Amino acid sequence: MAARQNSPLCYFTVEDESILAEAFSQLTEEGLAISYKVEDTDGVYVTTSETREALDRHDVPHTLLAEEDANRISIYHNARSREELADYEDELKALALARRGIAMACVGVNGDSNLGFDIGGTGPKPFTYFTAPAGHTFIWRVFQKRTEAKNFLKKLTLSDQEAITWADSIPLASSQELAGFH
Repeated sequence: MAARQNSPLCYFTVEDESILAEAFSQLTEEGLAISYKVEDTDGVYVTTSETREALDRHDVPHTLLAEEDANRISIYHNARSREELADYEDELKALALARRGIAMACVGVNGDSNLGFDIGGTGPKPFTYFTAPAGHTFIWRVFQKRTEAKNFLKKLTLSDQEAITWADSIPLASSQELAGFH
């Protein structure tokens, strides 16, 4: 079953984190259930609305803290990620939020030689990964500012106009504009 796209993304907490592991083993029978711990927080998670609804149906105790409009988070695909991850937009957007990002760009798959680690002098910290059901592990660059995305993609793609246009169209200027946690 394809995930619903552009539904609200949900920040939540649980009293006992071990509950999540147990609950998710049951939830995966219904489809993909996913949540990410938000970087630099003590027990705050972000998930898709589909996973949150599954938590509710299974009476998993959690506290909703805030919702984020998924339309405000941007994902830039390469040809392969677009093909393999088209049904996982909200899961990718939740991953971006967990890293406090406003956007993510696919820079390749695990094993590719030029993933942009040397661009901008940041090293691997702003990068993350998402493994597709088909088995490819896609590498993503997370952006906390629109200007950061534009500068990075300008260098990575040698000023490809599609990439620059995407970066310019990111709805938020920075992660400070996120509705959730700062």
